[in-house]
Amino acid sequence: MAKLLVKLQRYFRRKPVHFFTLLALYLAAGSLVFLHSGFAGESTVPGSQRSPGASERLGLPYLGVMQLSRGFKAATMPEGGRRHGPWFKITSKEPVERGKAGDYGSTRSRALRGRSGREKEEDRARYIGCYVDNTRRRTLRGVSFFDYKKMTVFRCQDNCAERGYLYAGLEFGAECYCGHKVQASNASESECNMECKGERSNTCGGVNRLSIYRLELAQESARRYGSAIFRGCFRQPDNVSIALPVSQLMLNMSVDKCVDFCTEKEYPLSALAGTTCRCGFPTTLFTLHEREDEQLCAQKCAGEEFESCGTAEYLLVYQTQVQDNRCMDRRFLPTHAKQLVALASFPGAGNTWARHLIELATGFYTGSYYFDGSLYNKGFKGERDHWRSGRTICIKTHESGQKEIESFDSAILLIRNPYKALMAEFNRKYGGHIGFAAHTHWKGKEWPEFVANYAPWWATHTLDWLRYGKKVLVVHFEDLKRDLFVQLQRMVGLLGIAACEDRLLCVEGQKDGNFKRSGLRKLEYDPYTPEMRKMISGYIKTVDTALKLRNLSGVPDDYYPR
Repeated sequence: MAKLLVKLQRYFRRKPVHFFTLLALYLAAGSLVFLHSGFAGESTVPGSQRSPGASERLGLPYLGVMQLSRGFKAATMPEGGRRHGPWFKITSKEPVERGKAGDYGSTRSRALRGRSGREKEEDRARYIGCYVDNTRRRTLRGVSFFDYKKMTVFRCQDNCAERGYLYAGLEFGAECYCGHKVQASNASESECNMECKGERSNTCGGVNRLSIYRLELAQESARRYGSAIFRGCFRQPDNVSIALPVSQLMLNMSVDKCVDFCTEKEYPLSALAGTTCRCGFPTTLFTLHEREDEQLCAQKCAGEEFESCGTAEYLLVYQTQVQDNRCMDRRFLPTHAKQLVALASFPGAGNTWARHLIELATGFYTGSYYFDGSLYNKGFKGERDHWRSGRTICIKTHESGQKEIESFDSAILLIRNPYKALMAEFNRKYGGHIGFAAHTHWKGKEWPEFVANYAPWWATHTLDWLRYGKKVLVVHFEDLKRDLFVQLQRMVGLLGIAACEDRLLCVEGQKDGNFKRSGLRKLEYDPYTPEMRKMISGYIKTVDTALKLRNLSGVPDDYYPR
């Protein structure tokens, strides 16, 4: 046997072409066997469930809009059907029936097929129809979110249900809206004709058309005030009937009842004044900027002895789950900008959050020096525009070279405590925009190498923008968090937009958005070594000196180590 192998080896050395020919034939034969086994394993039982890609095989066109770049792939359903959240009533365990091949004949038949399939799917949510929507006055006026890559019917329902809403609506194939009331007229089912971006077998509304579902909540308490945010104790404003226009006398007052009442009336603020519940918006008449001692509001509720319900003079205020839509409309600039304004920051300094605030405050999209598909999918529509397009109000950038800096006409320079910024950027690098790095990354070689490379950049980034930038407005991240209204006024002023105070007050209520990390995850140890702190402290002093030489306030006191 050994002699035979030696002879074969010598033969193929002399005639390598024969060897490669034999190898190609072997691979081809293996491929044919594999394909045959694959076809033989497919079920051809009539009426069997159609795969998500069936419509493509039948040659139907893709009806969605806003096609993303070729790098994105359509999401597929997990085996065994969708998962089901605990908030659905499950009353049927029968398998879901899918449409037959003949149902693909028209847009209307596909919409009806998707609707009937959704209605039958374990009664977790009831489809109530296609409705007209208006960008200036939404049909569903609760929270909203967008995902131009992975939106599905279930994802929208799940998000709305978790927040206690009664209705979930999908629009444009990728937009999800929640609400407690449907405030619009019906539209033809054929007008809800856009496939979901993450689930092409289902329909997600159309252009200014909502596919709306009523959520069958497992517990009635799920739609109570649950996640309402406590805003504090405030003195009753002058002209209270104008500042808080809706009121109701409640002899059996409780926080639940007042929040539920204002939620039902579609107001974002619920104010308890003894036995009177008042609802409204934050306005110049009632800014929520001057909080009082909570003891002034510490009058027990008539309907709940362990809660405080305020007094006739001092109001206890909660923010309901109703979204304040006065600052939610956004669009591209109507005419091309004559100047390019940079929103410059070191990575991890809160640039994405600042973009969110600027878009809400101005009503215009922000752009980017880069392209980040995950940000585009979350609603930052200016992300895909070229940074010189002139259609966006300002441009995100982390660049720090002289040539790049001098290409901008003015800049907002966002600076953050380097200890926090480095940790935030490390989390983003290893966990995504709103994720967190694993403990193995913090304790491994990645973290020391990261600090050694990025800490000097934190300093040189600021120094370069101060040296080469034209008309630079310095904003400290910590000041923006502490006094958002004033700092945002400064930023909007540099952008040349007249700041509407009511709109800025609306931004305060929506400040976190859907794309802000909820806070640095607490580590069990301090990741900074004494050597790291010594190095970073030197960079902080350098930046502090540079700021003061330009007659600017130095870095905040909390930049220095505790």
